Amino acid sequence: MQIVDLLSDYTLRTVAAGAATLGLASGSLGSFAVLRRQSLLGDAISHAALPGIALAFLLTGSKAPLVLIIGAALSGWIGALIVMRVVGTTRVKEDAALGIVLSVFFGIGLVLLTSIQKRPDASQAGLDRFLFGQAATLLQRDVVLIASLGAAALLVAGLFWKEFKLLTFDRDFGASLGLAMRALDALLTSVLVIAIVIGLQTVGVVLMAAMVVAPAAAARQWTDRLGVMVLLAGLFGALAGATGAVVSSLGQRIPTGPTIVLCLTVVVLGSLALAPNRGMVWSWLRERRNRRLLHTAVVLEELHDLALRHPGQEHGHSMAVLEAGHAGAHHELEALESRGWARRSSDGLWSITVAGIAEAQRRRDPSDGDEKD
Repeated sequence: MQIVDLLSDYTLRTVAAGAATLGLASGSLGSFAVLRRQSLLGDAISHAALPGIALAFLLTGSKAPLVLIIGAALSGWIGALIVMRVVGTTRVKEDAALGIVLSVFFGIGLVLLTSIQKRPDASQAGLDRFLFGQAATLLQRDVVLIASLGAAALLVAGLFWKEFKLLTFDRDFGASLGLAMRALDALLTSVLVIAIVIGLQTVGVVLMAAMVVAPAAAARQWTDRLGVMVLLAGLFGALAGATGAVVSSLGQRIPTGPTIVLCLTVVVLGSLALAPNRGMVWSWLRERRNRRLLHTAVVLEELHDLALRHPGQEHGHSMAVLEAGHAGAHHELEALESRGWARRSSDGLWSITVAGIAEAQRRRDPSDGDEKD
């Protein structure tokens, strides 16, 4: 199958559009959870949504996506409120409260699903797809529903952008301005609930947390600005969603949800390695450069000290002498020579230049100016 099939194959186009839309919404809104150090919140809400899905089916007998999403949203929202209540009124830490809610609600959901499987219409329920996701079953109406709810969540985030920013970075300052921070916290949590429950059919309860956390974690490596981070997280989520849908269609029996998460993993690993400011590759290169600069400064200082001990700066020193004081000094000497701070004679002896003496003295007396690289 070729990429052009994305435009011609209805099923692939629908799944790719739904996954991209989900990635855009969950990635963008997940930025707030990551910055607030509530990455586990996405996992807790997605697992807490499972009993809501089961109860919605038991109470209505309907497996319509909207009905199940409403049940999931209510259950996830209740779980998030319980976490907030436990943290606010007890000495239990937030991570512990999230873990408790996650396990308890998920356990209740599994019990309800087991009960549903014993019903005569269990084969028609199709609720098992919410555990691990079944993106291949997405229809156009499902994509429209995901896009509508995702757009509504993003609209709320846009309308309360300044308030959510204060809630994320300086809650106390927001409270001093008279803002209802608890209400804003509940509103932001509600928005995150919507962003999570719309993706349960696509990637499932187990993997939905990755759709919230991974794009934001990748985007955080590239920028220090909230607006840019939200845009990048949405872009990464949409790209991974569409790419995962296409990749899963290239072979038989390749699940779309896990493939999307694997694509997100590639994005995260690439960002961790290649991001300019925080990437491991660039950090290693900067560390190596700084080490070379430090070693160069040490060799320059050593040449200066040797010049002070011998009459006249023209007195040369063999590589063996310089290597004894600093292993691998030949690299630094070549760097000093390129800057005009050291010279090599025809017989291979090294000595400091006038410019090198001036530079060494300047480094000893920082008041003369800032140190050069």
